[in-house]
Amino acid sequence: MTDTSTSTPRLFIPALGGLYSGLSDFAQAAMRVALGGILWAHGMQKLFGAFGGLGISGNAAFFEKVGYSPGIFWGTLVGCTEFIGGILLVLGLFTRPAAAAVVIFMINGVYFTSKAGGFFWTARGSEFAILILVVAFYLLIRGSGPWSIDRKIGREF
Repeated sequence: MTDTSTSTPRLFIPALGGLYSGLSDFAQAAMRVALGGILWAHGMQKLFGAFGGLGISGNAAFFEKVGYSPGIFWGTLVGCTEFIGGILLVLGLFTRPAAAAVVIFMINGVYFTSKAGGFFWTARGSEFAILILVVAFYLLIRGSGPWSIDRKIGREF
């Protein structure tokens, strides 16, 4: 009997094995850049009012309204986590600390959005927050990957 738990799984379409192998490093970088870009844009909304966002004062008022006081502190902290963390993730620089910060604030985000709207995003629910949390957790565990500044400087934090 062969132990299949440690062997390489057989592919349904073996001809694609080379493609999967060749793109695996790119896939990790693409996931990191996509998450970073999404977070960066949300941070721009919260801090600078870009892309139709509330800006820092509107964001502070929102945080106060939903019970996070002082709103200026919490709104700025979340905005900076998204803005700075997003840039760091895109670059692949200090990836694990940036991902850890995102994981921490997304745990709260999942709680908040679940309480507000359940699961589905159409009701302002938590599915988007859960996805961000899981991707950030993956990057926290796996690091930035080969296409990153972390790897170029030879240091995974």
